[in-house]
Amino acid sequence: MAQHYDGALLKRRPEEVVVEEPLTVRVNETDVATTMRTPGHDFELAVGLLHADGMLGDATVTEIRYCATGSAVETEFNVVSVTAPGAPEPKPRLGVISSSCGLCGTEAIADIADRIDRVPTAEPFDPDVLLKVVSSMAGHQPVFDRTGGLHAAAAFDRDAVILEAREDIGRHNAVDKVVGRFRLDNKLPAQDLGLFVSGRASFEMVQKAWAAGFTSVVAVSAPSALAVEAATTAGLQLAGFARNGTLNFYAPGGTA
Repeated sequence: MAQHYDGALLKRRPEEVVVEEPLTVRVNETDVATTMRTPGHDFELAVGLLHADGMLGDATVTEIRYCATGSAVETEFNVVSVTAPGAPEPKPRLGVISSSCGLCGTEAIADIADRIDRVPTAEPFDPDVLLKVVSSMAGHQPVFDRTGGLHAAAAFDRDAVILEAREDIGRHNAVDKVVGRFRLDNKLPAQDLGLFVSGRASFEMVQKAWAAGFTSVVAVSAPSALAVEAATTAGLQLAGFARNGTLNFYAPGGTA
């Protein structure tokens, strides 16, 4: 229940709120990260996070399961173990990744460029396609419609068709869920596809899109300076403030 003030009266009424719980991700029996997330699509989230951080390399994921040493019930479904024989030696992140931020710029762009190739050269997405995607997302955010408390991410094609869409309290988690689904379906790199993100386009949003091979990123809000720099280095189209029928291009530009 919540107390709702309508400008005149204060009344109690039922309100649905978003669930936020920790998820610990393990790869080959090593804990590598704990992130605050909205439960749901946890296996995709784990694989997407590992892919973005380069912890899977070219290895094939052979098993994903809840729990570590005990049962899934004992760990309250808040531990996901990924088995990927031949994956690089994991480098655990320190601390808990909050629902509002992931890497937060702790990895230098130069280090990422050493690990990830530039995005293959492709025709930039047309502005009208990107704006159509933004308007189409209204039908792909059911939990946000009920709570107003979730971010969303989605992969789309040049016809503005939404291919996969996910929600989470963390923007980076929503992206990881989309990327994880693509990795599990052997659809990476996501060449000639775009990535939609609600909210701002942070450095990590661009880094994750770069690692997944997307051609374009479009965000409802502003990009950061580091995100623009990363997109330019990656050869990734980056658009922001995509709302109300307008948008801004920051790198490398759009067709008119």
